Amino acid sequence: MTTTALLHTAAELHALPPAGGRTGTRAVVMTMGALHDGHATLVRAAREQVGEAGQVVVTVFVNPLQFGAGEDLDRYPRTLEADLAVAELAGADAVFAPSADEVYPGGEPQVRIAGGPMGERFEGAARPGHFDGMLTVVAKLLHLTRPDVALFGQKDAQQLALVRRMARDLNFPVGIVGVPTVREPDGLAMSSRNRFLSTGDRTTALALSRALFAGRDTLAAATPTAPATPAAVRAAARAVLDGAALSLDYLSLIDPSDFTEATDDHRGEAVLAVAARVGTTRLIDNIPLTFGEPQ
Repeated sequence: MTTTALLHTAAELHALPPAGGRTGTRAVVMTMGALHDGHATLVRAAREQVGEAGQVVVTVFVNPLQFGAGEDLDRYPRTLEADLAVAELAGADAVFAPSADEVYPGGEPQVRIAGGPMGERFEGAARPGHFDGMLTVVAKLLHLTRPDVALFGQKDAQQLALVRRMARDLNFPVGIVGVPTVREPDGLAMSSRNRFLSTGDRTTALALSRALFAGRDTLAAATPTAPATPAAVRAAARAVLDGAALSLDYLSLIDPSDFTEATDDHRGEAVLAVAARVGTTRLIDNIPLTFGEPQ
């Protein structure tokens, strides 16, 4: 296996030979580090996208613009050596791990990309400014890495929707690919923040995925003569969360086209999403659903 290059500057990144002189197709996987098998799945999916003749670049950058007051910027794990090993094993050609000064050479940028109304709902309401910071760094990293395709996990459904909208609205010449959420054997969605959960909190956190699965199962049990409504799906999920030792931010059935609450007559794709604080750790999860078609 080829050794994965570790790059720290834009100059090093731009000097990286194009896909070994082969097709030149490049995929990028953007992360904030603390890589786990969910990230490795993204890297493996990127390799499948570009083939052995292509090139996969993983970015590792804890973006300060995405963290609001009182959030866990300083606590966020930084494990670059381990991240490099995970990326290499998953098939990455290079890891780009720039400093904050490299990404923002003049300090925090005065000009930023705004998520608009779509970025002010749900996670945007809970974390004001988060998506503006995310979109700004994604735009910068797309310019720096110059990929043909960028892959993002579906666990961060609102992030994925906003990146897709940014690429479309601002004519970024890159394909945006969503990769299904990777889960632990017990159903908990993989997250770098899971390491902050105590044993008891981790057990409590399983209520999030179980609530989503309850909503999914309610929809799957529907029949043409007894269709499942969005209200019934929400109710099934909420019943699991009632009484759980967590602080619920939201449980919502969302229209992914604009990230508004799905109406009672919604048909087509939807996202059942939940966010809650378990102990001191805030977790999010979601599953895609389709109304009006077999699950």
